[in-house]
Amino acid sequence: MTELQLDGLNCASCAAKIEESLKANDFLKEVNFSFATKKLTVTSHIEREELKDLIQREVDKIEEGVTVSFGENRDREELSFSFRKFLRKHGSVLSGALIFLSITIFTFPDPVRLFLYGLSYILIGGDIVWKALKDLIKGKLFDENFLMTLATVGAFALGEWTEAVAVMLFYKVGEGFQDYAVDKSRRSIKSLLNIRAEFANRIKDGVISRVKPEDLVPGDLIMVKNGEKVPVDGLIREGKTRFDTSALTGESRPRSATEGEEILSGFINRGTPVVVEVRKEFINSAVSRILHMVENAAGKKAVTEQFITKFAKIYTPIVVTAALILAFVPPLLSMGTFGDWISRALIFLVISCPCALVLSVPLGYFGGLGTASRKGILIKGGNYLEALNNTDTFVFDKTGTLTKGNFSVESYSSDEVLELAALAEQHSTHPIARAVMEAYGKAPGLHDLSGVEEIPGCGIKCVYRDKELLAGNEKLLRTFGIEHSIPATTGETTLIHIAYDGRFKGTINIRDEIKPSSIGLSAKLKALGAKKTVMLTGDRAAIAKSVAEELEIDEYRSELLPEDKLSYVEAMTAQGRKVLFAGDGINDAPVLAGAHIGVAMGGLGSDAAIEAADIVLMTDEPSKLIDAMHIARKTRKIVLQNIVFALGVKLFFLSLGALGMATMYEAVFADVGVALLAVLNSMRILKE
Repeated sequence: MTELQLDGLNCASCAAKIEESLKANDFLKEVNFSFATKKLTVTSHIEREELKDLIQREVDKIEEGVTVSFGENRDREELSFSFRKFLRKHGSVLSGALIFLSITIFTFPDPVRLFLYGLSYILIGGDIVWKALKDLIKGKLFDENFLMTLATVGAFALGEWTEAVAVMLFYKVGEGFQDYAVDKSRRSIKSLLNIRAEFANRIKDGVISRVKPEDLVPGDLIMVKNGEKVPVDGLIREGKTRFDTSALTGESRPRSATEGEEILSGFINRGTPVVVEVRKEFINSAVSRILHMVENAAGKKAVTEQFITKFAKIYTPIVVTAALILAFVPPLLSMGTFGDWISRALIFLVISCPCALVLSVPLGYFGGLGTASRKGILIKGGNYLEALNNTDTFVFDKTGTLTKGNFSVESYSSDEVLELAALAEQHSTHPIARAVMEAYGKAPGLHDLSGVEEIPGCGIKCVYRDKELLAGNEKLLRTFGIEHSIPATTGETTLIHIAYDGRFKGTINIRDEIKPSSIGLSAKLKALGAKKTVMLTGDRAAIAKSVAEELEIDEYRSELLPEDKLSYVEAMTAQGRKVLFAGDGINDAPVLAGAHIGVAMGGLGSDAAIEAADIVLMTDEPSKLIDAMHIARKTRKIVLQNIVFALGVKLFFLSLGALGMATMYEAVFADVGVALLAVLNSMRILKE
C-alpha cells in the first residue's frame, strides 16, 4: 500500500473524477482518496517513484496544477494568515475588482469602458477562461469553468458588459470563500490530531541531543522536559511527574507517573523532567497508531458517502440531458428564440453542479472522526461511525471491560496451593496470573517444570516433577476428570482451582472491581435506543449474575469459551440484530471481528484486540460509547441537513432557471454559495 498527497486540489468534483479515473487503471488494485486530507491510498505492484509519475500523469489529464507527492516529509501547514500569500493568490482578482469598481463610479467613453471591462474580466476570470479552453480541447464541455466562460462571454456578446464582469466576480469571490472554508475545516480537523512530538531529547554517553522520534530504538534513554510531548512509548526510569493525557484520552485531569510506570507517546509533561527508556519504535507507538487509524479511516466510507458518489454520477448526465432538451426543444416547438432558451440552459447547468454534496458530506464524516479522536475514541472509518446510529444490541465482555481487570488474591486454601498456582501461572500474561504472582511475592523458578500449555477459557496445564499440574476454572477440572468440592463463597470472587497428580488441592479466591464508568451504562444506552444489553464471561454463574444485576444488564451468559462468545454474537447477528461487541483480551479478537461493530479497550487491551476492533476506547471506559453515539448522531444530523439543504435549494433554482426566472447571479449562489454554507455547517461537528 502506498500513500500519496495531492496538493493544490480544491475542487471536490475534480477529486471524485480523479478517483474514478484512477480506479479504471489496471496497474492499481485499490484506490481510496480522502478530499478532507488530500491523501490518496493505492495498492500496486509498481515501484514507488514510477507509480507516483504514472498517477501524476493521470491527475494532469483531469486537473492541472495538482502536485502528487509522498506525504512523509511534508512540513506542517502554515496556520497563520500571510498577507503576501493572500496577495499572490488573489491579487489579480482584487485588481480586476478595483477596475470594475472604478467603471461603476466614474464616467468613461465607450471604447475606454469596453477596454476596462475586458481588462477587469481577464484579471478576475482569466484563469477560468484558460481552464475552459483546455477543457474544451479535452472534450470536457460541461464543467463549471466552461459553463461560466460560455455564460459570461455570451453576456459580453449581448452587450451586457456589467453583468458579465459582475457574475464572474461574484463567482470568484464565492469560490474563494468556499476554498477558505474547506481549508479551515481541514486545518481544524488536523489540529485535533496534532499530538506528534517534533523531536526527542536522546541521552547518549551523558550528552543530550535532539533527534527525530523516528530515530529512536528500544533501549534508548530520553529526557522529557516540562511542556514537552512524549515522543514514543516508554518506561520512566528516573523522576516523578504529572502528564496531560488529553490528546490521547480526551481526559483533562492530569495523571501522576513515577519510576517503573509505562507512559505513551502523545502525553505532555506538566511537571519535572523525567528520564524515559524507549520501549517501542515510533511506528509502533501510540501516536503513530492513532494517526494511522484516523487518517486511514477516510478510506472506509459511510453508506451515505458512497450514495452521494454514486448519485453524482447519475445526477450529472441527467441534468446535462435536461439542459440540452431545455436549450433546443422549446424553440423547435416555436416557444421562443434559441438565444433565450440556450441562456436558460446555461443557467440551469451552472445551478446543477453537485459540489455542495461532494464537499460537505465527506468533511462532515471526517470531522466526526476527528472529534471522536479528540475525546479518546478512535473510530476506524465513517462506515462504523454511521453504523453506531443503527446498533440495537450491545454485548460486553466482563473482565477488563465492565470490570477493572485489576485482580487481587483475597484468600487461598494453603501456602502449597498458592505455590502450585504460581508455578503454573508464571508465564501467563492474563491479569489473574499477574494477581497470583503478586500474592506469591517471589519468583517460583523453572525447576522441574515442563509442558506448559494455556487452554483458552479454562486455565493452565503443565508438568511439575513428572506429575500433571492444573490451574484454572471448574471447566478445566471437569475436562480432566478431577473430583473436587467448591467452597461456599459470597459469589463475588473468581475461583482458581488447583489440582496436582490427579487430586484436587484447593482454591484461590480472586477479586475484581466494577469500573465506575460501567455503572448506569445500560440505562444510558437504552435511553439512546438500545433494545438489549448483554454480558458474556468465562467466569462462573454466581459472579456473572452479581455483576449483571448491579449493572442492570438485560442478559448474561457465564462459563463461556471464546468460541462460545463468537457463537452467541453470530446467532444474534443471524436474527437480524445490529450487534456491537466490546472486549479487551486477546481471546476477544475473533468476536470483535465477527460483530457488526467491534470495540476494544485501548489502554489495557491487547494489541490483537485493538487491531481486530473497529472502535478503540483509549481510556478503557465503556461509558465512552455514549460520547461516540452522540457524535455519530450529530454527524448524521449535519450530513442529512446538508443533503436536504443542497438538493432543496438546487431544485428550487433549477425550476426558476428552466422557467426563465433565475439570473446568472442566482445560479452562482446556488452553486458556490450553497457549497460554502454546507461546508460551514459541516464544521459544526468540530464543536461537539
